[in-house]
Amino acid sequence: MKKKVVLIQDNEDILEIMDQVLEDEGFDVTSSLTTEPIEKIDEIEPDIVIVDDHIRGDKKGSKVIEELKGDPQTEDVSAVLTSTSFNVAHEAKECKADDYIEKPFDIDHMIDVVKNNA
Repeated sequence: MKKKVVLIQDNEDILEIMDQVLEDEGFDVTSSLTTEPIEKIDEIEPDIVIVDDHIRGDKKGSKVIEELKGDPQTEDVSAVLTSTSFNVAHEAKECKADDYIEKPFDIDHMIDVVKNNA
């Protein structure tokens, strides 16, 4: 059975690249430029959520992850924060993310992070 990934990024090109790479690696990817898939998390039941910190909308990605980790129904879903921020490691720790990916990222590193956390 394929592992399910919810992928939320702020940049359409990066979203498409990450989506394609993860699908090529055998993941079932739900990708979006908004947090809409988070609202359907009970239906999607992802193994891992990858959220950019600078997504469009009301909340930062770190806030989305913080809320997922604070909810007993979604606290066990792996969450990875992505960001161009120089202190992404600190932000990821603060919001209780399981891991983080610095942008610009290395494709192989991204695949390793997803595989290790999904």
